This record gives sequence, C-alpha cells and structure tokens, in this order.
Amino acid sequence: MSYIEKKYLKKIYDTFEDLSGIDKKLLELIEYRSFNKADEIAKSLANLNKKMNLILKQYYPEIKEIDEKLKIKSIMKFYYDLLDKLTDFIRNVETFQNIDDKYYQSLIDFIHEKEDLIDTKYKGIATRELTSFYDKKSRENLEKILESKLKLRDREFFTFGSLEEEIKKIAKLNGADSISINKPEIYASEKLKNMNTAIRFERNDRNRQKIEQIGKALNIYLQAKGYRVVLIEKNLLLTNAPLLQD
Repeated sequence: MSYIEKKYLKKIYDTFEDLSGIDKKLLELIEYRSFNKADEIAKSLANLNKKMNLILKQYYPEIKEIDEKLKIKSIMKFYYDLLDKLTDFIRNVETFQNIDDKYYQSLIDFIHEKEDLIDTKYKGIATRELTSFYDKKSRENLEKILESKLKLRDREFFTFGSLEEEIKKIAKLNGADSISINKPEIYASEKLKNMNTAIRFERNDRNRQKIEQIGKALNIYLQAKGYRVVLIEKNLLLTNAPLLQD
C-alpha cells in the first residue's frame, strides 16, 4: 500500500470516528421522541452529510486495496441509509402533527443495530457492487443506474439540484403564495454578519401560523445543508447561503 493510500485510509477511519459520535448524538435526540428536537437533528444531519461527502469525494478515490474498499463501502452504506431515514423523519415532522412511537423506535433500533447491519446486510451489498464495478459490462450498467438515481435524488431533501429552486419548492409546498430572494439589508448586529441572502415569503391570507410553518421548513432545510440561518421576522430569514452573485 502506497504512502498516499495509507494517508487517506487514516483520514477515512478518523472521519468514521467522528461519524460514530454523530450517530450517538442522533440516538440521544431521537430517544426524546419529541418534535422539538427536529432542528438539532437537522444540524447533526448536515454535519453527517458534510463528512460523508468528504470521504466520498476526496478520500475514497485514493483507496485501491479491495478489502479496505469493501470495509469502507459497508460503513458508508449504513450511514447513507441513516441519512435517508432521518431526512424522511424531518419531512414527517413538517407534515404531521403526531408521529407514532413505533416510528421513533424503528430509528432507535436501526442505530443500535449498526454493527450487525454493517457486518451482514451492508457488507453483502458492498461486495456485490464492487464485484460488478470491476466487471466491465456490469460497470457500464451500474453507471446508468447511478445516473438515474442521481436524477431521482434531485427531487429529494438532500439534492444535487439548484439550491434556489429547492428553497422555492419547499416554500411553495408549505403554503407560500410568493417568495423572493434578494441581497440582505445592512444590519448592525454581529449575529447577522456575513449573511449573503434575504429570503422573504408571503401568503395572501397572511395566516400567521402558516407563515411560521414556511419559515421553519426553510430553516430546517438550509441548516441541514450546512448553512447558517437567522429568522428576522415571521416572513423573512437571512442565510449565508450564496444564492446571489455580486
């Protein structure tokens, strides 16, 4: 194994240690079985997603040893499923007034069973994928499947699509009649320093509860993407998301 491969392998396993801390934190939050923990869960998800992307884009491509690739893919698959399950949870929090206790318990059980799932279910899936990947014909088919999955993922919570489009879509789905994205006004507060974008949303009926719902949905989405958000008014939030060009 080359020096570079050893270097990046260490970075991957160090990052897995960080991920292990995140899933323990998520477990603690889920065990509250409370809607009030949704914002904290979204923040942990954003951190999880960021670290996963770091492994996938920067570290994993440098690994050539098949046994190590298998271990890494098995662990990554668990965390991608965890990410999907908790993204679905955030959506449900925004949609429903009550969530069955069995739903919380299924998330808790999933995290508790992490090691068994990695050693059995995800190791098997990763083995099949790696075998296919190194077979030329199967690799071409796999690339087509991945391309279609990326297109589907554009319509999900963590997307590869336009951030502005996703913000507008979420606002509309939560009842906004109009939404505008502009440069923020100048605020003196240190808390608002480095905010890049002002997002204002309106409802024709001016229903306060519905407007608050829109703000909360956007807040959770942007924080899950790793951006800082401050709600200035019921229908105006500022974020450091770079949506506008100078």
